[in-house]
Amino acid sequence: MSAGAGCRVAEVLDDGTGATFPMLVMYPSPAPERPERVGPYDMSVAMDGPVEDGSFPLVVVSHGTGGSHLLYRTLAAHLARHGFVVALPEHPRNHRNDNALAGTHTILADRPRHLRAAIDWAYADGALGPRLAPRTVAVVGHSLGGYTALALAGGTPTAFGRETPDGQPRPVPVTPDARVKALVLLAPATPWFMAPGALRDVRVPILMFSAEKDEHAPLWHARIVERGVRDGTPIDHRTVANAGHYSFLAPFPPAIASPAFPPSQDPPGFDRAAFHEELNVEVEAFLHRVLLPRARAESAEASPGGDPTSYG
Repeated sequence: MSAGAGCRVAEVLDDGTGATFPMLVMYPSPAPERPERVGPYDMSVAMDGPVEDGSFPLVVVSHGTGGSHLLYRTLAAHLARHGFVVALPEHPRNHRNDNALAGTHTILADRPRHLRAAIDWAYADGALGPRLAPRTVAVVGHSLGGYTALALAGGTPTAFGRETPDGQPRPVPVTPDARVKALVLLAPATPWFMAPGALRDVRVPILMFSAEKDEHAPLWHARIVERGVRDGTPIDHRTVANAGHYSFLAPFPPAIASPAFPPSQDPPGFDRAAFHEELNVEVEAFLHRVLLPRARAESAEASPGGDPTSYG
C-alpha cells in the first residue's frame, strides 16, 4: 500500500524515573500531506491526520548517543507511507540538548526501557492502538541505538568499568520484549555484548549495515553480532562502500550542513541523499518480508477465526 505520512508529537512516561520524554510518531494516513516545520527540519506530513484503516506493524527507532530522534525522519516518513507505524523517541539525557548520561551504565539500562515505554504507549493509544498488528514490533537502531535494539531483543550487555560508579564491570539489567520480531541495525555499537553467550537469546531476523569508513563503530562491531547470535538466526549484513558513521542520518539542509558539524559530513564522494533513497526501500522490503507473516500469525492467534489477511 502507499498512503500519506501522518504525524503526531507525543509525550511518553518513563516509569523507571517518572519523567516524560518526547516522541514523534508517523503512520499511514488518508489525509493530504502539507509542508510542516518539525524542529529545524521541513517535512511533508499530514500533521495530526487520521490513521488509515488497516493493521500495521510498529517500528521503533533508537537514535545514537547525543543524537536526535528527528535525524531518522526520512526513513520514518517512507515507512509510514508504506504501511508501518513508526515511533521515534528521544532518549532522555542522552540527546543533542542534554547528554548528561552519556558513557554511563545508567543509560545502558535506561535506553531499552525507553523503547519498551514507547511500545506500550503506541499499543495503548486510542487512535493508533487499534490499528497496530498485535505483538509485532521492529526496532531500528543506529550506533548506540543498535546496542539498544539488541538489548531489547534479548541481548545481555555488560557495562565497562569506566561506565560504573565503582570502576568495575557489571551486568546491565535489561528486560527483553517478546513483541520485538525484527531488528535493523545501522552501524551498531556493540562492545557491551562481547561476553560469551551475550547475544545467544537474540533470535529475530536482522538486517545490518556497516559503513566502510566508520570511525566510531568499525566493522568489528558488526562481527560481534554475526558471531554472537545463535546459529540459524537470519542475518543480512552488508558494508556500504565509502560510507561514514553519520551517513545513516537523514541528509541535513544546506543551512545546517557544515564541515564544522561532523554529523552532516560524509567521506569525499559519498552521496548521502542517493544512498538514503536506496536505504529506505531496502529497509521497507526487509520489514515487509519478515514482519507481515508474523503479524498475520499473531493476529490469527489473538483472534481465532478472524481474517488475518488485511495488512497494509
